[in-house]
Amino acid sequence: MAQKPNDATKREMSVREAGKKGGDTVRDRYGSTFYEDIGRKGGKATRDRHGVEFYESIGQKGGKVVKERYGSDFYEEIGHKGGQKVKKLIAEAKKKLGEGS
Repeated sequence: MAQKPNDATKREMSVREAGKKGGDTVRDRYGSTFYEDIGRKGGKATRDRHGVEFYESIGQKGGKVVKERYGSDFYEEIGHKGGQKVKKLIAEAKKKLGEGS
């Protein structure tokens, strides 16, 4: 006689789990560059529909929210972090070029 499935096997998938499973399936089927391509197409369609000013407007709105939430010093902090990351990447590239010569 067949056993009844326990609760663990009957459990429904969460929306998050379903989204991840679907995203993984699409990535496996079409490759990871698929997302870059559709993002680029969507960005172009948005630009064509709303104009370049739309991006300027939403950028300013987002910047205002970030400034209100984290303060002006936040930009200095993330700018410093970004600069340090770039400095590190340049040093690594120079090291690789020096080893390859």
